[in-house]
Amino acid sequence: MTSPFTCGLDAVLQVMGGKWKSLIVYHLSRGTLRYGTLRRAIGKVSDKVLAQQLKELIADGVVLCHDYGEVPLKVEYSLTPFGISFATALVQLCEWGAQHSSDLAAIVARRPASNNGDPHAIDVSR
Repeated sequence: MTSPFTCGLDAVLQVMGGKWKSLIVYHLSRGTLRYGTLRRAIGKVSDKVLAQQLKELIADGVVLCHDYGEVPLKVEYSLTPFGISFATALVQLCEWGAQHSSDLAAIVARRPASNNGDPHAIDVSR
């Protein structure tokens, strides 16, 4: 059977691509978190997007969701062993980002304002 991916990075991005999934895994790698704590840790993500990303990560076997069935609602998120292995792979990327944060900040600052305030957006109209 031929792989549907061009390389290992393509495989990872098919599941973990997008703006928020790696950040979710990064913060959960530090320990189990409730929804509100995770949202505050991530920053500028809407509830709708965070909930959708968490649902996808749960469905893909990356994140576990433990609903205590209590009122008020108590739900905690943690990583599966598969998610932990991805978080381990993220360590080098995080270190690289920290080492090059000045260069990366300059790149983001040079991006055109047409990104609607989104520093992660790329203007492909050029």
